[in-house]
Amino acid sequence: MLKLYGMKIVIAGAGEVGSHLAKMLSSEYHEITVVDNDPKRLESIAGMADVIVLEGECTNFAVLRKAAVRKADLYIAVMPEETSNIVSAMLAKQLGARKSIARIDNNEYLEPNNKEIFINMGIDYLFYPEKVAAQEVINLLGHTSTTEYVDFSGGKLSLVVFKIDASSPLIDKTLLEVTDSRDQLPYRTVAISRGGETLIPRGSDQFKEGDNIYVIANQHAERDVMAFSGKTNIDIKNMMILGGSRIGVQVATQLQEEVNIKLVDYTAEKAYKLAESLDQTLIINEDGRNTDAMVEEGLSNMDAFLAVTGRAETNILAAMLAKRLGVKKVIAEVENLNYINLAESMGIDTIINKKLIMASNIFRFTMSTDVQAIKCLTGCDAEVLEFIVKPNSPATKSRIKELDFPRDAMIGGVVRGDKAFIAVGSTEINAYDRVVVFALPSAISRIGRFFN
Repeated sequence: MLKLYGMKIVIAGAGEVGSHLAKMLSSEYHEITVVDNDPKRLESIAGMADVIVLEGECTNFAVLRKAAVRKADLYIAVMPEETSNIVSAMLAKQLGARKSIARIDNNEYLEPNNKEIFINMGIDYLFYPEKVAAQEVINLLGHTSTTEYVDFSGGKLSLVVFKIDASSPLIDKTLLEVTDSRDQLPYRTVAISRGGETLIPRGSDQFKEGDNIYVIANQHAERDVMAFSGKTNIDIKNMMILGGSRIGVQVATQLQEEVNIKLVDYTAEKAYKLAESLDQTLIINEDGRNTDAMVEEGLSNMDAFLAVTGRAETNILAAMLAKRLGVKKVIAEVENLNYINLAESMGIDTIINKKLIMASNIFRFTMSTDVQAIKCLTGCDAEVLEFIVKPNSPATKSRIKELDFPRDAMIGGVVRGDKAFIAVGSTEINAYDRVVVFALPSAISRIGRFFN
Protein backbone atom coordinates (compact mmCIF):
# COMPACT_ATOMS: atom_id res chain seq x y z
CA MET A 1 0.00 0.00 0.00
CA LEU A 2 1.36 3.41 -0.94
CA LYS A 3 -0.07 5.64 1.72
CA LEU A 4 -1.13 5.25 5.29
CA TYR A 5 -4.87 5.73 5.12
CA GLY A 6 -6.36 8.01 7.71
CA MET A 7 -3.10 9.46 8.97
CA LYS A 8 -3.76 12.14 11.55
CA ILE A 9 -1.75 15.24 10.62
CA VAL A 10 -1.54 18.49 12.59
CA ILE A 11 -0.26 21.56 10.72
CA ALA A 12 0.89 24.51 12.85
CA GLY A 13 0.53 27.67 10.79
CA ALA A 14 -2.18 28.62 8.27
CA GLY A 15 0.01 30.88 6.13
CA GLU A 16 0.72 30.19 2.45
CA VAL A 17 2.84 27.09 3.09
CA GLY A 18 0.45 25.65 5.70
CA SER A 19 -2.56 26.30 3.44
CA HIS A 20 -0.89 24.63 0.46
CA LEU A 21 0.07 21.57 2.52
CA ALA A 22 -3.42 21.31 4.03
CA LYS A 23 -5.05 21.49 0.61
CA MET A 24 -2.67 18.94 -0.89
CA LEU A 25 -2.77 16.45 1.99
CA SER A 26 -6.53 16.67 2.59
CA SER A 27 -7.09 15.43 -0.97
CA GLU A 28 -5.19 12.28 0.08
CA TYR A 29 -7.90 11.36 2.64
CA HIS A 30 -5.83 12.15 5.72
CA GLU A 31 -7.41 13.74 8.78
CA ILE A 32 -5.94 17.26 8.95
CA THR A 33 -6.07 19.76 11.82
CA VAL A 34 -4.71 23.27 11.19
CA VAL A 35 -3.75 25.45 14.19
CA ASP A 36 -3.19 29.24 13.92
CA ASN A 37 -3.84 32.35 16.02
CA ASP A 38 -5.33 34.28 13.08
CA PRO A 39 -9.09 33.59 12.63
CA LYS A 40 -9.12 35.10 9.10
CA ARG A 41 -6.44 32.74 7.86
CA LEU A 42 -8.26 29.77 9.40
CA GLU A 43 -11.54 30.85 7.80
CA SER A 44 -9.84 31.04 4.41
CA ILE A 45 -8.26 27.58 4.76
CA ALA A 46 -11.53 26.00 5.97
CA GLY A 47 -13.20 27.29 2.79
CA MET A 48 -10.78 25.57 0.42
CA ALA A 49 -9.85 22.27 2.12
CA ASP A 50 -11.55 19.53 4.13
CA VAL A 51 -9.77 20.27 7.43
CA ILE A 52 -10.47 20.89 11.12
CA VAL A 53 -9.35 24.38 12.19
CA LEU A 54 -8.34 25.42 15.70
CA GLU A 55 -7.60 28.98 16.82
CA GLY A 56 -4.75 29.42 19.29
CA GLU A 57 -0.99 29.69 19.84
CA CYS A 58 0.90 26.64 18.57
CA THR A 59 3.35 26.86 21.48
CA ASN A 60 0.55 26.62 24.06
CA PHE A 61 0.14 23.25 25.85
CA ALA A 62 -3.66 23.55 26.14
CA VAL A 63 -4.00 24.34 22.41
CA LEU A 64 -1.76 21.42 21.41
CA ARG A 65 -3.73 19.06 23.65
CA LYS A 66 -6.98 20.34 22.12
CA ALA A 67 -5.51 19.59 18.66
CA ALA A 68 -4.97 16.01 19.93
CA VAL A 69 -1.27 15.97 19.01
CA ARG A 70 -0.84 12.88 21.22
CA LYS A 71 -2.70 10.94 18.48
CA ALA A 72 -0.92 12.67 15.59
CA ASP A 73 1.08 10.56 13.14
CA LEU A 74 2.71 13.72 11.83
CA TYR A 75 3.13 17.24 13.23
CA ILE A 76 4.29 19.95 10.78
CA ALA A 77 5.33 23.38 12.11
CA VAL A 78 5.37 25.93 9.26
CA MET A 79 4.76 29.27 11.00
CA PRO A 80 6.74 32.32 9.83
CA GLU A 81 8.87 32.42 13.03
CA GLU A 82 11.58 29.78 13.20
CA THR A 83 11.71 29.79 17.04
CA SER A 84 7.97 29.11 17.31
CA ASN A 85 8.34 26.20 14.87
CA ILE A 86 11.16 24.63 16.89
CA VAL A 87 9.41 25.03 20.26
CA SER A 88 6.07 23.87 18.88
CA ALA A 89 7.54 20.78 17.11
CA MET A 90 9.46 19.85 20.25
CA LEU A 91 6.38 20.15 22.49
CA ALA A 92 4.24 18.16 20.02
CA LYS A 93 6.75 15.30 20.07
CA GLN A 94 6.90 15.29 23.89
CA LEU A 95 3.08 15.24 23.99
CA GLY A 96 3.01 12.08 21.85
CA ALA A 97 3.18 12.99 18.12
CA ARG A 98 4.86 10.12 16.23
CA LYS A 99 6.84 12.37 13.84
CA SER A 100 7.62 16.04 14.17
CA ILE A 101 8.87 18.43 11.45
CA ALA A 102 9.92 22.09 11.77
CA ARG A 103 10.58 24.69 9.09
CA ILE A 104 13.74 26.70 9.81
CA ASP A 105 15.68 29.53 8.15
CA ASN A 106 19.16 29.01 9.61
CA ASN A 107 21.76 26.97 7.77
CA GLU A 108 23.78 26.45 10.97
CA TYR A 109 21.06 24.16 12.37
CA LEU A 110 21.58 21.70 9.51
CA GLU A 111 25.26 21.02 10.31
CA PRO A 112 25.57 17.33 11.33
CA ASN A 113 26.55 17.94 14.98
CA ASN A 114 23.80 20.53 15.47
CA LYS A 115 21.20 18.39 13.70
CA GLU A 116 21.76 15.70 16.32
CA ILE A 117 20.87 18.15 19.10
CA PHE A 118 17.46 18.75 17.50
CA ILE A 119 16.86 15.00 17.06
CA ASN A 120 17.59 14.56 20.78
CA MET A 121 15.05 17.32 21.46
CA GLY A 122 12.48 15.24 19.57
CA ILE A 123 12.40 16.95 16.17
CA ASP A 124 12.66 14.31 13.42
CA TYR A 125 13.28 16.59 10.48
CA LEU A 126 14.37 20.21 10.01
CA PHE A 127 13.47 21.77 6.72
CA TYR A 128 15.04 24.88 5.19
CA PRO A 129 13.15 25.59 1.91
CA GLU A 130 15.48 28.37 0.77
CA LYS A 131 18.50 26.06 0.94
CA VAL A 132 16.76 23.42 -1.20
CA ALA A 133 15.59 26.14 -3.64
CA ALA A 134 19.16 27.48 -3.97
CA GLN A 135 20.41 23.95 -4.68
CA GLU A 136 17.76 23.55 -7.40
CA VAL A 137 18.87 26.83 -9.01
CA ILE A 138 22.53 25.72 -9.01
CA ASN A 139 21.50 22.36 -10.52
CA LEU A 140 19.56 24.13 -13.28
CA LEU A 141 22.46 26.43 -14.12
CA GLY A 142 24.43 23.28 -14.99
CA HIS A 143 21.60 22.23 -17.35
CA THR A 144 20.63 25.57 -18.86
CA SER A 145 18.45 24.29 -21.71
CA THR A 146 15.98 22.67 -19.28
CA THR A 147 13.22 24.34 -17.24
CA GLU A 148 13.39 21.67 -14.53
CA TYR A 149 15.92 18.95 -13.86
CA VAL A 150 15.64 16.12 -11.30
CA ASP A 151 18.15 13.30 -10.72
CA PHE A 152 17.10 9.82 -9.58
CA SER A 153 19.26 6.94 -8.29
CA GLY A 154 22.41 9.03 -8.14
CA GLY A 155 22.01 10.43 -11.68
CA LYS A 156 21.43 7.11 -13.47
CA LEU A 157 18.05 8.45 -14.60
CA SER A 158 16.95 12.07 -14.92
CA LEU A 159 13.68 13.87 -15.41
CA VAL A 160 14.33 16.64 -17.93
CA VAL A 161 11.66 19.29 -18.53
CA PHE A 162 11.83 21.66 -21.49
CA LYS A 163 9.60 23.96 -23.51
CA ILE A 164 9.17 23.30 -27.24
CA ASP A 165 10.40 26.39 -29.09
CA ALA A 166 9.50 27.33 -32.66
CA SER A 167 12.86 25.86 -33.79
CA SER A 168 12.17 22.40 -32.32
CA PRO A 169 12.07 19.46 -34.77
CA LEU A 170 9.32 17.88 -32.61
CA ILE A 171 6.47 20.22 -33.61
CA ASP A 172 3.43 18.30 -35.01
CA LYS A 173 5.20 14.93 -34.67
CA THR A 174 3.50 12.15 -32.73
CA LEU A 175 5.09 10.25 -29.86
CA LEU A 176 5.34 7.12 -32.02
CA GLU A 177 7.12 9.01 -34.82
CA VAL A 178 9.74 10.22 -32.36
CA THR A 179 10.45 6.86 -30.70
CA ASP A 180 10.25 4.60 -33.83
CA SER A 181 8.58 1.91 -31.62
CA ARG A 182 12.02 0.71 -30.51
CA ASP A 183 12.32 -1.84 -27.71
CA GLN A 184 15.41 -0.17 -26.22
CA LEU A 185 14.66 3.51 -25.67
CA PRO A 186 17.24 5.93 -24.24
CA TYR A 187 14.46 8.36 -23.19
CA ARG A 188 10.68 8.56 -22.97
CA THR A 189 8.13 11.39 -22.81
CA VAL A 190 6.05 10.79 -19.68
CA ALA A 191 3.92 13.95 -19.72
CA ILE A 192 2.98 17.05 -21.69
CA SER A 193 1.78 20.26 -20.03
CA ARG A 194 -0.34 22.36 -22.39
CA GLY A 195 -2.51 25.37 -21.56
CA GLY A 196 -2.48 24.66 -17.83
CA GLU A 197 -3.46 20.98 -18.29
CA THR A 198 -1.19 17.97 -17.81
CA LEU A 199 -1.58 14.98 -20.15
CA ILE A 200 -0.07 11.51 -19.84
CA PRO A 201 0.56 11.04 -23.58
CA ARG A 202 -0.20 8.05 -25.79
CA GLY A 203 1.46 7.08 -29.10
CA SER A 204 -0.85 9.17 -31.32
CA ASP A 205 -0.52 12.41 -29.32
CA GLN A 206 1.26 15.24 -31.13
CA PHE A 207 3.79 17.76 -29.80
CA LYS A 208 2.88 21.45 -30.20
CA GLU A 209 4.91 24.66 -29.98
CA GLY A 210 4.84 26.04 -26.42
CA ASP A 211 4.28 22.59 -24.82
CA ASN A 212 6.27 21.79 -21.70
CA ILE A 213 7.61 18.26 -22.18
CA TYR A 214 8.56 15.93 -19.28
CA VAL A 215 11.11 13.32 -20.37
CA ILE A 216 12.77 10.50 -18.41
CA ALA A 217 16.24 9.89 -19.85
CA ASN A 218 19.24 7.71 -19.03
CA GLN A 219 22.51 9.53 -18.40
CA HIS A 220 23.78 8.99 -21.97
CA ALA A 221 20.67 10.38 -23.68
CA GLU A 222 20.35 13.84 -22.11
CA ARG A 223 22.12 15.59 -24.99
CA ASP A 224 19.84 13.90 -27.58
CA VAL A 225 16.77 14.97 -25.63
CA MET A 226 17.92 18.58 -25.45
CA ALA A 227 18.43 18.68 -29.23
CA PHE A 228 14.64 18.23 -29.53
CA SER A 229 14.01 21.36 -27.49
CA GLY A 230 15.67 23.56 -30.07
CA LYS A 231 18.05 24.85 -27.36
CA THR A 232 21.61 24.01 -26.34
CA ASN A 233 23.33 24.12 -22.95
CA ILE A 234 25.44 27.23 -22.40
CA ASP A 235 28.32 27.89 -20.03
CA ILE A 236 27.42 30.42 -17.38
CA LYS A 237 30.23 32.95 -17.00
CA ASN A 238 28.32 36.13 -16.08
CA MET A 239 25.23 36.16 -13.90
CA MET A 240 23.00 38.75 -12.27
CA ILE A 241 20.94 38.03 -9.14
CA LEU A 242 18.09 40.40 -8.25
CA GLY A 243 17.33 40.30 -4.52
CA GLY A 244 19.59 39.71 -1.53
CA SER A 245 17.14 37.11 -0.18
CA ARG A 246 18.31 33.89 1.45
CA ILE A 247 18.08 32.08 -1.90
CA GLY A 248 20.06 34.83 -3.68
CA VAL A 249 22.77 34.83 -1.01
CA GLN A 250 23.11 31.03 -0.98
CA VAL A 251 23.43 30.87 -4.78
CA ALA A 252 26.03 33.69 -4.78
CA THR A 253 27.98 32.06 -1.92
CA GLN A 254 28.22 28.74 -3.75
CA LEU A 255 28.96 30.10 -7.25
CA GLN A 256 30.99 33.28 -6.72
CA GLU A 257 34.35 31.51 -7.17
CA GLU A 258 33.39 30.11 -10.58
CA VAL A 259 31.04 32.77 -12.01
CA ASN A 260 31.19 36.59 -12.23
CA ILE A 261 28.16 37.57 -10.17
CA LYS A 262 26.41 40.93 -9.77
CA LEU A 263 23.83 40.95 -6.96
CA VAL A 264 21.30 43.82 -7.01
CA ASP A 265 19.34 44.84 -3.91
CA TYR A 266 17.37 48.06 -3.37
CA THR A 267 17.98 48.35 0.42
CA ALA A 268 21.23 50.27 1.05
CA GLU A 269 21.76 48.78 4.53
CA LYS A 270 21.33 45.23 3.23
CA ALA A 271 23.65 45.94 0.27
CA TYR A 272 26.45 47.03 2.65
CA LYS A 273 26.02 43.89 4.77
CA LEU A 274 26.06 41.67 1.68
CA ALA A 275 29.24 43.38 0.42
CA GLU A 276 30.97 42.36 3.67
CA SER A 277 29.93 38.70 3.49
CA LEU A 278 30.12 38.07 -0.30
CA ASP A 279 33.67 39.17 -1.01
CA GLN A 280 33.80 37.89 -4.61
CA THR A 281 30.37 39.18 -5.65
CA LEU A 282 29.77 42.71 -6.93
CA ILE A 283 26.92 44.18 -4.84
CA ILE A 284 24.81 46.91 -6.46
CA ASN A 285 22.33 49.06 -4.51
CA GLU A 286 19.58 49.64 -7.08
CA ASP A 287 15.85 49.08 -7.66
CA GLY A 288 15.37 46.09 -9.96
CA ARG A 289 12.17 47.64 -11.33
CA ASN A 290 14.21 50.50 -12.81
CA THR A 291 14.71 49.28 -16.39
CA ASP A 292 17.34 51.90 -17.32
CA ALA A 293 19.41 51.11 -14.23
CA MET A 294 19.32 47.36 -14.95
CA VAL A 295 20.41 47.94 -18.55
CA GLU A 296 23.18 50.26 -17.32
CA GLU A 297 24.42 47.53 -14.95
CA GLY A 298 24.92 45.25 -17.94
CA LEU A 299 21.87 42.97 -17.79
CA SER A 300 22.05 42.36 -21.56
CA ASN A 301 25.61 40.94 -21.19
CA MET A 302 24.55 38.25 -18.72
CA ASP A 303 24.39 34.53 -19.48
CA ALA A 304 21.92 33.97 -16.61
CA PHE A 305 19.52 36.07 -14.54
CA LEU A 306 17.92 35.03 -11.24
CA ALA A 307 15.07 37.12 -9.73
CA VAL A 308 14.48 36.26 -6.05
CA THR A 309 13.09 39.36 -4.36
CA GLY A 310 10.17 38.87 -1.96
CA ARG A 311 7.67 40.09 -4.59
CA ALA A 312 6.46 37.82 -7.40
CA GLU A 313 5.41 40.82 -9.55
CA THR A 314 8.91 42.37 -9.38
CA ASN A 315 10.51 39.01 -10.19
CA ILE A 316 8.24 38.38 -13.18
CA LEU A 317 8.70 41.87 -14.65
CA ALA A 318 12.50 41.81 -14.18
CA ALA A 319 12.68 38.30 -15.68
CA MET A 320 10.64 39.45 -18.72
CA LEU A 321 13.05 42.36 -19.20
CA ALA A 322 16.05 39.99 -19.00
CA LYS A 323 14.42 37.69 -21.56
CA ARG A 324 13.72 40.63 -23.88
CA LEU A 325 17.37 41.72 -23.62
CA GLY A 326 18.50 38.27 -24.77
CA VAL A 327 19.63 36.67 -21.49
CA LYS A 328 19.70 32.94 -22.28
CA LYS A 329 18.76 31.46 -18.89
CA VAL A 330 16.16 33.30 -16.80
CA ILE A 331 14.89 31.97 -13.46
CA ALA A 332 12.28 33.69 -11.28
CA GLU A 333 10.90 32.92 -7.83
CA VAL A 334 7.10 33.06 -7.94
CA GLU A 335 5.48 32.26 -4.61
CA ASN A 336 1.92 33.05 -5.69
CA LEU A 337 0.77 29.73 -7.20
CA ASN A 338 -1.84 31.52 -9.33
CA TYR A 339 0.93 33.39 -11.18
CA ILE A 340 2.99 30.34 -12.18
CA ASN A 341 1.20 29.54 -15.48
CA LEU A 342 1.12 33.25 -16.33
CA ALA A 343 4.88 33.58 -15.74
CA GLU A 344 5.60 30.48 -17.84
CA SER A 345 3.41 31.72 -20.69
CA MET A 346 5.47 34.93 -20.74
CA GLY A 347 8.55 32.93 -21.71
CA ILE A 348 10.40 32.81 -18.37
CA ASP A 349 12.58 29.67 -18.52
CA THR A 350 12.20 28.37 -14.98
CA ILE A 351 9.94 29.16 -12.04
CA ILE A 352 10.94 28.22 -8.50
CA ASN A 353 8.39 28.06 -5.71
CA LYS A 354 9.25 27.32 -2.07
CA LYS A 355 5.77 25.95 -1.29
CA LEU A 356 6.11 23.23 -3.93
CA ILE A 357 9.66 22.47 -2.81
CA MET A 358 8.46 22.12 0.78
CA ALA A 359 5.44 20.04 -0.28
CA SER A 360 7.74 17.57 -2.10
CA ASN A 361 9.83 17.09 1.01
CA ILE A 362 6.93 16.75 3.46
CA PHE A 363 4.82 14.54 1.18
CA ARG A 364 7.37 11.73 1.70
CA PHE A 365 6.44 11.50 5.38
CA THR A 366 2.81 10.67 4.54
CA MET A 367 3.79 7.73 2.34
CA SER A 368 5.34 4.31 2.84
CA THR A 369 9.08 4.19 3.61
CA ASP A 370 9.77 2.67 0.19
CA VAL A 371 9.22 5.97 -1.59
CA GLN A 372 12.85 7.02 -2.00
CA ALA A 373 12.15 10.42 -3.49
CA ILE A 374 9.20 12.54 -4.53
CA LYS A 375 9.13 15.78 -6.48
CA CYS A 376 6.09 18.05 -6.88
CA LEU A 377 6.61 19.75 -10.23
CA THR A 378 6.22 23.46 -10.97
CA GLY A 379 3.75 24.41 -13.69
CA CYS A 380 1.93 21.07 -13.72
CA ASP A 381 -0.16 19.27 -11.13
CA ALA A 382 1.91 16.08 -11.12
CA GLU A 383 4.49 14.28 -9.03
CA VAL A 384 7.46 12.10 -9.87
CA LEU A 385 8.13 9.27 -7.40
CA GLU A 386 10.96 6.78 -7.02
CA PHE A 387 10.06 3.39 -5.50
CA ILE A 388 12.07 0.36 -4.44
CA VAL A 389 10.20 -2.75 -5.61
CA LYS A 390 9.50 -5.36 -2.92
CA PRO A 391 9.83 -9.11 -3.60
CA ASN A 392 6.55 -10.74 -4.74
CA SER A 393 4.87 -7.38 -5.36
CA PRO A 394 2.36 -7.26 -8.30
CA ALA A 395 4.88 -5.39 -10.52
CA THR A 396 7.24 -8.41 -10.47
CA LYS A 397 4.58 -10.83 -11.75
CA SER A 398 4.05 -9.63 -15.33
CA ARG A 399 5.28 -7.26 -18.03
CA ILE A 400 4.38 -3.57 -17.72
CA LYS A 401 1.73 -3.70 -20.47
CA GLU A 402 -0.10 -6.49 -18.58
CA LEU A 403 -0.02 -4.70 -15.20
CA ASP A 404 -3.29 -2.74 -15.56
CA PHE A 405 -1.35 0.35 -14.38
CA PRO A 406 -3.54 3.48 -13.94
CA ARG A 407 -3.90 5.53 -17.16
CA ASP A 408 -3.14 8.74 -15.27
CA ALA A 409 0.35 7.48 -14.32
CA MET A 410 3.32 6.12 -16.25
CA ILE A 411 6.39 4.05 -15.34
CA GLY A 412 9.22 6.05 -16.89
CA GLY A 413 12.41 4.19 -16.03
CA VAL A 414 14.00 1.36 -14.05
CA VAL A 415 17.38 1.20 -12.30
CA ARG A 416 18.76 -2.31 -11.68
CA GLY A 417 22.14 -2.39 -9.94
CA ASP A 418 24.33 -0.02 -11.91
CA LYS A 419 22.21 -0.26 -15.10
CA ALA A 420 19.36 2.13 -15.97
CA PHE A 421 16.83 1.62 -18.73
CA ILE A 422 13.68 3.32 -19.97
CA ALA A 423 10.48 1.37 -19.36
CA VAL A 424 8.45 0.09 -22.35
CA GLY A 425 5.44 -2.23 -22.54
CA SER A 426 7.57 -5.39 -22.71
CA THR A 427 9.76 -4.43 -19.71
CA GLU A 428 9.76 -6.86 -16.77
CA ILE A 429 10.36 -5.41 -13.30
CA ASN A 430 12.40 -7.35 -10.71
CA ALA A 431 12.46 -7.23 -6.90
CA TYR A 432 14.71 -4.44 -5.53
CA ASP A 433 14.61 -2.48 -8.80
CA ARG A 434 14.27 1.28 -8.38
CA VAL A 435 11.34 2.48 -10.46
CA VAL A 436 10.62 6.10 -11.44
CA VAL A 437 6.91 6.84 -11.88
CA PHE A 438 5.21 9.99 -13.18
CA ALA A 439 1.70 10.39 -11.72
CA LEU A 440 -1.21 12.81 -11.72
CA PRO A 441 -2.78 13.40 -8.26
CA SER A 442 -5.73 11.12 -9.15
CA ALA A 443 -3.35 8.14 -9.44
CA ILE A 444 -1.11 8.60 -6.40
CA SER A 445 -3.18 6.53 -3.99
CA ARG A 446 -3.38 3.63 -6.50
CA ILE A 447 0.20 3.12 -7.66
CA GLY A 448 1.98 2.03 -4.47
CA ARG A 449 0.31 -1.37 -4.32
CA PHE A 450 2.10 -2.40 -7.54
CA PHE A 451 5.52 -2.12 -5.87
CA ASN A 452 4.76 -3.10 -2.24
